[in-house]
Amino acid sequence: MGANNGKQYGSEGKGSSSISSDISSSTDHTPTKAPKNVATTEGLDSSTRTLSTPSPGLILPSKSSSLSSPALSSNGHETNSSSSSSAPAETVAVVHPQPGTHTRSRQSKSHHHAPIDLLPDHTLLQIFSHLSTNQLCRCARVCQRWYNLAWDPRLWGTVRLTGELLHVDRAIRVLTHRLCQDTPNVCLTLETVMVNGCKRLTDRGLHVVAQCCPELRRLEVAGCYNISNDAVFEVVSRCPNLEHLNLSGCSKVTCISLTQEASLQLSPLHGQQISIHFLDMTDCFSLEDEGLRTIASHCPRLTHLYLRRCTRLTDEALRHLSLHCPSIRELSLSDCRLVGDFGLREVARLEGCLRYLSVAHCTRITDVGMRYVARYCPRLRYLNARGCEGLTDHGLSHLARSCPRLKSLDVGKCPLVSDSGLEQLAMYCQGLRRVSLRACESVTGRGLKALAANCCELQLLNVQDCEVSPEALRFVRRHCRRCVIEHTNPAFY
Repeated sequence: MGANNGKQYGSEGKGSSSISSDISSSTDHTPTKAPKNVATTEGLDSSTRTLSTPSPGLILPSKSSSLSSPALSSNGHETNSSSSSSAPAETVAVVHPQPGTHTRSRQSKSHHHAPIDLLPDHTLLQIFSHLSTNQLCRCARVCQRWYNLAWDPRLWGTVRLTGELLHVDRAIRVLTHRLCQDTPNVCLTLETVMVNGCKRLTDRGLHVVAQCCPELRRLEVAGCYNISNDAVFEVVSRCPNLEHLNLSGCSKVTCISLTQEASLQLSPLHGQQISIHFLDMTDCFSLEDEGLRTIASHCPRLTHLYLRRCTRLTDEALRHLSLHCPSIRELSLSDCRLVGDFGLREVARLEGCLRYLSVAHCTRITDVGMRYVARYCPRLRYLNARGCEGLTDHGLSHLARSCPRLKSLDVGKCPLVSDSGLEQLAMYCQGLRRVSLRACESVTGRGLKALAANCCELQLLNVQDCEVSPEALRFVRRHCRRCVIEHTNPAFY
């Protein structure tokens, strides 16, 4: 039996040696020799498109005693294994064979079945739908029936990869190769890929996603700072249904556009549009006005745009947003310190669509810019203006009168906001639920009492580092019983 088994998986034994030589270990120890049933994707040829196709058990540490590497998740779950060793282990992508004849021989010796074997297929599928990717791959090694169920296409709509040491490019190749068996070269069921924090992800991994996942709708590569514009261009060009794209922390990405080939293939009636609705480019430090202009012209369907700490953006960039992306509902410009009142005037042109606006620490913004927002965005629900030191009670008054549906307001570290502004808020924005006044030196108990008396739905009030008396805080607690009060007053408990 051993000879037959070795003959059946002979190509895998050959591929196992390439895994050890292909690993660039980030630790000082040397990985142990891989078992004979381990294979790389390079060892997979056309013969793997049979019932003996190996199933990927994608996460294994190089040392058998170290199991601390993060796991893959197919349903948005992250799994971690405990480890007895404090040293980090090298994580590799490996391939496990389909259950062979030796498994069947063991089963033939035992004449009883486990209780779980009595469950029908649809019940097992329901159980498998709650497992992570790594757990699914392990289930595929139990028996022939579980192998077939674990690779049911309905279980592979989402794949999540995590871990700084994960060879994510190789893992993506292995997974997509297996999922492409029923539909050669494409994974029609895979719609969501999350590889947040996988620092080893490169353009090669994204090229595989672009080529094999035409139905992709959601891609998250936050913190993958090795990817560049080329890979992003190919993904958005080859995945026409992509709606959600998270590029936060990808410092090399400076733009989002179609590849030149894709642009030439489009008809004049279709234009060069990308169907992305959600775009997060937080901490993309290289993004400049010209890059945002290209993004706006190619992504006119944007509804959620986050540009936190894109410090090179200026007011001119926001003009392109108002011209090309009229449907934006949520916009974050936090810590974009070159954005000022002129930029807010351009943002105000979004008019009735805007619901969420964050301009925290944009120190060039004053009452003038806030007046534009208040006048043209009456449906605003959330405003974060923390650290806008030019904001005063006059700007707050305009906001309160024009945006009565305001639910959340953060004006912390705005030293010119006082009780007069809070009284205006209490009078016109009685649906307020969350208010942050942290380090507002001019706020006293008078303003807090006005808020508590009129805003009965208040759920969170932050008055840390404010000179307010315990009596005022007790007044808030009596009138807003569901309100959580964050304070730094030791006399109030």
